[in-house]
Amino acid sequence: MFSKAFVDNAKVMAKGQVTIPKDVREVLGVASGDRITFIVEGNTVRIVNSAVYAMQMLQQDMAGEAERTGLVSEDDVMTLVKEF
Repeated sequence: MFSKAFVDNAKVMAKGQVTIPKDVREVLGVASGDRITFIVEGNTVRIVNSAVYAMQMLQQDMAGEAERTGLVSEDDVMTLVKEF
């Protein structure tokens, strides 16, 4: 089930800073200057790539919107685009 799972750790410094281990950064797809999001659920924290998380939230929020507005085919979308 968790064939790609692994455990890594880091030390919390005096100001609360932590260096994210290289293997974890690679899994998240983040590099220097990128942003991460902390999702706290009870006493568990997930760290995710902020850009990926934002896109997932947008997709979730927009799910079904096209159908609700009557855009059910590519032709419907193209007609709307041409009107603008």
